Amino acid sequence: MAGKNNTISAPKGVPDYVPPQSRTFVAVRDTLVAAADRAGYSPIELPVFEDTALFTRGVGESSDVVSKEMYTFTDRGDRSITLRPEGTAGVMRAVIEHGLDRGALPVKLVYEGPFFRSEAPQAGRYRQFHQVGIEAIGSDDPALDAEVIAVGHEAYRAIGLTGYRLELTSLGDQNDRPAYREKLQAFLAALPLDDATRERARINPLRVLDDKRPAVQAMLADAPLMLDNLSAESSEHFTEVLAILDRLDVPYVINPRMVRGLDYYTRTTFEFVHPKLGAQSGLGGGGRYDGLMAELGGQPLSGIGFGLGVDRTVLAAAAEGLAVGPTARCEVYGVPMGQAASRELAVIAGRLRGAGIRVDRSYGGRGLKVALKSADSSGARVALVLGERDLEQGTVMVKDLLSGDQRPVALAEVESAVAAILAG
Repeated sequence: MAGKNNTISAPKGVPDYVPPQSRTFVAVRDTLVAAADRAGYSPIELPVFEDTALFTRGVGESSDVVSKEMYTFTDRGDRSITLRPEGTAGVMRAVIEHGLDRGALPVKLVYEGPFFRSEAPQAGRYRQFHQVGIEAIGSDDPALDAEVIAVGHEAYRAIGLTGYRLELTSLGDQNDRPAYREKLQAFLAALPLDDATRERARINPLRVLDDKRPAVQAMLADAPLMLDNLSAESSEHFTEVLAILDRLDVPYVINPRMVRGLDYYTRTTFEFVHPKLGAQSGLGGGGRYDGLMAELGGQPLSGIGFGLGVDRTVLAAAAEGLAVGPTARCEVYGVPMGQAASRELAVIAGRLRGAGIRVDRSYGGRGLKVALKSADSSGARVALVLGERDLEQGTVMVKDLLSGDQRPVALAEVESAVAAILAG
């Protein structure tokens, strides 16, 4: 948006990540993805916009996401298009469309990228936010539920987070829900709810339990809970999930009042919460969605997954005082003195980069003192100083910026000299 002096700012509620915080963002994202990769989840890339019907059918019309928060527009072909507000529905659409469900099961996928919701921006709540998600489709084995939860836990531990807690419950299955729905609707019918909330109770009474208004929460104190109304089969499933988590030493708290914001969840449902994030304390979460694939026109296969917020995890790391990712912009910084030296240093930098070493250099004929100051601020471990006399002698000055030691090294031996210092 245009601001003072006719400058343009980022849209409200859309964060920029610039150095050095951008390095933290990338490190957090990649660490979350790596945890899924270690568990055998294959990457999937999805479009950032889809047919609006995918979300109205898949996410649920009674959810706040669909009814209030989606960025929906009509494109030039008069089609209703929506910027993706979450990842699971899109993954399911792709699995069905490309026949992944016809192969070996479960299908295990990991994705990452931006998502969009038209919400009132506040700390930790953005209109464009980033998630890493996994989906495991085609098995209702409780061991798979435990694996998905453990992947999230291991990802946060790999980042270094310790101050979060895992909350989980069971929302029952399609056989449990009708009787519980009637019981909950009967309870809600006796409450003095406003018209909008009463309509929500008619469409999906579980969503009323997620109402954050204190007055409504007070009225819901004695509401029947799904966890107390599970069938023997659902109860056994949840008990086995907990037993495996116990064996994996994944700590958790059972929260029988948990209601996730999307309508498709069944059985195991969970959320990672970080108290230091204030009102927007949810780091990420997910659950099982046993009827979603059939709802979207595919086979009646079960599935479970999660979405972990990269932005919130960055905030949680900052709240815990963690330094995540490399702080150095490069490992080697080159300082050429003169045009011929600049050309030779370009070749040296190319060889080092080809060997996997991160290299930056000074440009524009800057003086030695200023260039070495830039080398220090870059975080580099090694400085390469190359002048005309060095070129005549076929050497380059290699300086260890940590110890201060420096020595001339033959141009052909620069890679080995630098590698030795970096390995030390």
